[in-house]
Amino acid sequence: MNLFHKNLISRWKKYSLLEQMANIGAEVGRTINWRKKGNQEISKNAFYRALELIDFTIDDPKNKSSLKEILRVRELLVDYFMGDNIYKSFDQSWEKYFYHFALAARNRAVGNGF
Repeated sequence: MNLFHKNLISRWKKYSLLEQMANIGAEVGRTINWRKKGNQEISKNAFYRALELIDFTIDDPKNKSSLKEILRVRELLVDYFMGDNIYKSFDQSWEKYFYHFALAARNRAVGNGF
């Protein structure tokens, strides 16, 4: 698989876990939206970009204590988008899960808590 985010690798570890998860969520959202529009190729590429960002997050030493959740998210996403969906995920559950990271990252960026 090609690297989609070649220019991001050096900066990724500077992002907080909230920011990393929010960015992953943006790619998952794109995956869902393009799939709903019937464009499987663009949806698949968005999913691969999400996986790449997850892998960058896994490799980030500061996320060691959250590794179990990050790895579980990766497993569930692969099952949902490429597997048999044995965990019975659905679009809205992924949108809701990642929404909270985006909201927290935004609030933190503007100084509203966290």
